[in-house]
Amino acid sequence: MAASFPETAISTERLLLRPLEVGDAPALAELMADEPVHAWTDFPQPFTEDLAVRWATALAPAHRAEGHGIRFTVTEHLTQRVVGLVELRHTDWRLRATEICYVTAPWARGEGYAGEAVLGVAQWLFEDRGFQRLEMRTAAGNTAAQQVAQKVGCISEGVLRSAWIVRGNEALTAAAPTGESRSDLILWSLLPEDMEEVPQLPDPRAGRYVLRD
Repeated sequence: MAASFPETAISTERLLLRPLEVGDAPALAELMADEPVHAWTDFPQPFTEDLAVRWATALAPAHRAEGHGIRFTVTEHLTQRVVGLVELRHTDWRLRATEICYVTAPWARGEGYAGEAVLGVAQWLFEDRGFQRLEMRTAAGNTAAQQVAQKVGCISEGVLRSAWIVRGNEALTAAAPTGESRSDLILWSLLPEDMEEVPQLPDPRAGRYVLRD
């Protein structure tokens, strides 16, 4: 049987990362319909409320139980509004390494929530789960994601040439008439020792982790 993550909630200074729930469906469907999310990620499109319910009830639990990774809905402590979604994928249990990807709601951008969520997950992985490497891949044109990677202390390890397909309109992605265009990917990594100096972000060590049965 493959190793897998426990069903877990991660609490940071301003955010709660928890398992997906059926009630998240409207917010997740709205979030996934946002043009930058459509363009820069490979999450299924169209991402309907029915698909969001399937993710919450079947697909996300299977993703975790089968050892691929784990998915979190990210909410604000103060308002309980859905801030975004975080996914760990391509987990290598022998190397204790995994890849993180995330999306943030349009209204929540510019608040540092993406960095806070990534750091909360990284601390949980390194300190609680014994992981040694967290990876992130950002499309060459996705400057917002690159800024998050830099702010949380990730190190750029190089470029994967023509390794991504960007979806979206021509104004956003310079896409071909098909609506898609190829893009380079920038590969980033975060190791436990990189967590020692993280500039001007909420201290992830203020977070706590709650294991759910």
